[in-house]
Amino acid sequence: MRSFDCIIHDPVGIHARPAGMLAKEAKKYTGTKITITKGDRTVEANQLMKLIGLGVKCNDRITVSCNGGNESAALDAMKDFFADHFRASIL
Repeated sequence: MRSFDCIIHDPVGIHARPAGMLAKEAKKYTGTKITITKGDRTVEANQLMKLIGLGVKCNDRITVSCNGGNESAALDAMKDFFADHFRASIL
């Protein structure tokens, strides 16, 4: 399993449209489980409603984890996605 932490800088956090795009991106990596953790709650990145339900706001710190056959490629793609769509600082 590989993971990274990031801080979301998008003024509205993780909201519907980019969350939908994130879920779609995560589904591309079959055989790899991608999860998002905020505090003590973890959800799969391909589950849109649960992802929105995390309530990630601006300046929240989250952890993105990838586990499975394509974890290296998935992790790189997630880093790029979060930086591009959520203005995230990758830690």
